[in-house]
Amino acid sequence: MPTEDEIFDKVREALVDALGVEDDEVVATATLQGDLDAESIDFLDIVFRLEKSFDIKIERGELFPEDILTDTEFVQDGKVNEAGIAKLRERMPFADLTKFEAEPIVQNLGQQLTVKDMCNFVAHKLAA
Repeated sequence: MPTEDEIFDKVREALVDALGVEDDEVVATATLQGDLDAESIDFLDIVFRLEKSFDIKIERGELFPEDILTDTEFVQDGKVNEAGIAKLRERMPFADLTKFEAEPIVQNLGQQLTVKDMCNFVAHKLAA
């Protein structure tokens, strides 16, 4: 199992390559979409690079569970309800959803995923 620093270094490398950002922009607290300007299409490239770097398989919707965010059982009027928040917590144990829970607007989730969340995701996958 790689150390936290080794995971961070590989995640940073994947993000630098996929997003064309500088090394020093990829800090633990940087948000993927807000700070690093990742777009939905970039997530495919990021997933591919993480799979290759860590020799893991990331299923569709595992890193970013868009199925929950489009399900009317969990979303009403563009906001994720209590059941949806519970489902996101279950599916995304690697992410700090505190800010999102305060204002659970669907579009906000992508804005709040951080580099640290990505590192936690990889560590979670490697430990499984």
